[in-house]
Amino acid sequence: MSSKCHILIFPYPAQGHLLPLLDLTHHLALKSITITIIITPKNIPILNNLISTHPNTINTLILPFPSHPIIPPGVENIRDIGNTGNYPFINALSKLQNPIIEWFNSHANPPVAIISDFFLGWTHQLATQLGIPRIAFYSSNAFLTAVVIRCWRDLLPPPPPHAVVHFPGLPGTPSFKRQHLPSIFLRYRELDLESEFVKKSFEANAESWGCIFNTFRGLDGMYLDHLQVQFGHRRFFAVGPLCSNRVESDPDGGCEVLKWLDQWEENGSVLYVCFGSQKVLRKEQIASLALGLENSWVRFIWVVKDSNGSLPNGFEDRVSGRGLVVKSWAPQVAILGHRVVGGFLSHCGWNSVLEAMVAGVAILGWPMEADQFVNARLLVEDIGVAVRICEGADSVPNPDELGRAISELMGGDSLQKRRGKVMREEALKVLGKDGNSSKELDELVKALMQLGVRE
Repeated sequence: MSSKCHILIFPYPAQGHLLPLLDLTHHLALKSITITIIITPKNIPILNNLISTHPNTINTLILPFPSHPIIPPGVENIRDIGNTGNYPFINALSKLQNPIIEWFNSHANPPVAIISDFFLGWTHQLATQLGIPRIAFYSSNAFLTAVVIRCWRDLLPPPPPHAVVHFPGLPGTPSFKRQHLPSIFLRYRELDLESEFVKKSFEANAESWGCIFNTFRGLDGMYLDHLQVQFGHRRFFAVGPLCSNRVESDPDGGCEVLKWLDQWEENGSVLYVCFGSQKVLRKEQIASLALGLENSWVRFIWVVKDSNGSLPNGFEDRVSGRGLVVKSWAPQVAILGHRVVGGFLSHCGWNSVLEAMVAGVAILGWPMEADQFVNARLLVEDIGVAVRICEGADSVPNPDELGRAISELMGGDSLQKRRGKVMREEALKVLGKDGNSSKELDELVKALMQLGVRE
């Protein structure tokens, strides 16, 4: 039975943003909250499982993707254009404001609040026009949020190349090379209209009625506390890790990968190598990584996207028996959760980080863009669950050093492996019935229900 409490959900069309917000939507629907999701036509298939699970509580508001001179026709998801598409996407999606207002005004039971991605800060203005609260959904961690806020507030225009930027006032006084700051900020160009709109959109997040974070207090609680003081209200909900029980479709090959893992007896002995859904390595990067894996003598599964013959000649034959190269989709959650997998060579995208935390594996970090350098800093310096093996989208790791780093992390009971097991306990604890994330989800539901109570 649907509830009078009707919430409008507006996800940002990038996989790292979409998946956790849709998982949150699933949890809200389980509480019998009525939900409408704003979506554009090409992204509808992503909702199929969610809608079939909740046919009576989840509806869609399908709106055509607004045209934009930089976005090719038919492109409606960042994965089809890459990280450079964020500024055009944010600006294009803002053109949906009037259609949303028209739909809202004609609805018999209009939403009492809007939950929208933090890349869509302009929806605060939309919510104000509709007379309802806007809740910002942060698909990322609180540390990144704190850094981004300071960037927009204190660092405009962006600092010159090769500068080192310090963040006094943040816990631990972190610092970053200029090129390692979040790329959404680095793309800003002073007096450029689209840049100015993105800046104002991010600034509007601080005015939101409430905030939801895909993180948990055992992972970056001190940054959540910092933000809560800065924002000056108590409507903070850390409900992560979301997607921890994500059900993965299983195209041909997924089961074969898991069968390959089943043959090994030594727990934690296999390294999983994958760089997310978007990044394709260059030929020289693949060659260096291949040699590093070969030199390490560690068992591994490597998901290679669009390799196009760029693997070194004879590599697969030389590692046969201890290495498996997957040239298509792989069931990442199931692989990380397998008892014999103990390490993850990753770009440190936040969804992958959280999947590693739930699985209890150590991380070899190769951050490349976006939020990944900030995430890596959290994992290495604050949590101690990771080591950096390379930095930058164009960097090529030294294969000898890489091989040694893999051997050290995977060999026996490394510090990072021990920390991984501790973080797994933390993650499972917060998701339990009396865990912090479960309690904060309940508090969020209670707050939404109170908004739904009408005089």
